[in-house]
Amino acid sequence: MEKSKVYFTNLRTKPTANLLNKLERLVKKAGIESLSLTNSFVAIKIHFGEPGNLAYLRPNYAACISNLLKSLGAKPFLTDCNTLYSGKRANAVDHLQSAMENGFNPISAQCQVIIADGLKGTDYREIEVGGEYCKTAKIGTAIADADVILSMTHFKGHEQSGFGGSLKNLGMGCASVGGKLELHSASQPVIEKQNCIGCNICVKYCAHDAVHLNAKRKADIDYDKCVGCGQCVALCQYDAAVMGSSDTSERLNYKIAEYSLAVVKDKPHFHISFIMNVSPECDCWNHNDAAIIPDLGILASFDPVALDMACADMVINAPILRNDNQLANEHHHDDLCGCDKFRLMHPDTDWFAGLEHAEKIGLGTMQYKLITV
Repeated sequence: MEKSKVYFTNLRTKPTANLLNKLERLVKKAGIESLSLTNSFVAIKIHFGEPGNLAYLRPNYAACISNLLKSLGAKPFLTDCNTLYSGKRANAVDHLQSAMENGFNPISAQCQVIIADGLKGTDYREIEVGGEYCKTAKIGTAIADADVILSMTHFKGHEQSGFGGSLKNLGMGCASVGGKLELHSASQPVIEKQNCIGCNICVKYCAHDAVHLNAKRKADIDYDKCVGCGQCVALCQYDAAVMGSSDTSERLNYKIAEYSLAVVKDKPHFHISFIMNVSPECDCWNHNDAAIIPDLGILASFDPVALDMACADMVINAPILRNDNQLANEHHHDDLCGCDKFRLMHPDTDWFAGLEHAEKIGLGTMQYKLITV
């Protein structure tokens, strides 16, 4: 299989080339101008960061890409989907407020900010992928309706998938709330009876007539009818309808790969990853731990699989930072160059399984050629 090209620039700057200049030069060298962009709606998939977490990408980078896309005739917008868990990004109102708090707005980003799966996470398109684990994928409508997909990813560790890279940003990040339930869970949703107030919202909006109130005005799920769509989880404001038992890391990463394929299916796509502030866990937390390695640089490619592999290799081959972080505390006498830091931090995860499956289903290749810009 032919190697995919992955372009890299370090973070060294000079008066004639700041980081924004270098980012623009990188993506141009990587071929972004070859995309058909005139009058195209371009979904810039980015993570706005849970308030309290400061490891997310600065909006300045988004503005740089947005302005470049507009200069090429595109209609870009920043986007993400609502979260499955309760937090400050679980609905579009709170999500937009969180994005605003973290600096993402039409002025700072130089483009509109849109929550892709709507007010309550129930606005999605079901895209057929015929995967081994997901026959269809529930993708946020604004992303599914876009003409071009461009992902901007903060590369970091992740407590469930091993690391959060381009595939995680695409597959999990573009899934509607119901899609996220399908990705995370090996079973259907459950009702935490002590939290249920009998508001009837889950009953009213269940498209499969699977939810009913019992004699005590508590919700019950008929699992013979439930299809695991996650609508009740998305709509419940009281943490009563919640996801069932978690899936294994391998199956989670397999599903993420298949959802990623659905996102880019039949569409031009381009991907950028930033190896900066490599925190041990996801930007979805309301805090970020100390970075585990030095900041390394920015990478770009048309192939999200090759891009993730290149980023993983760079992190694995980097020394750990001698600050008070998880790896430094547990490995006092070893700089860990060449060690799989993701497996050391999260031993129950298997990030490589996801890349293998992504390659198997034709999303990309793990074989890459790194080109320094």
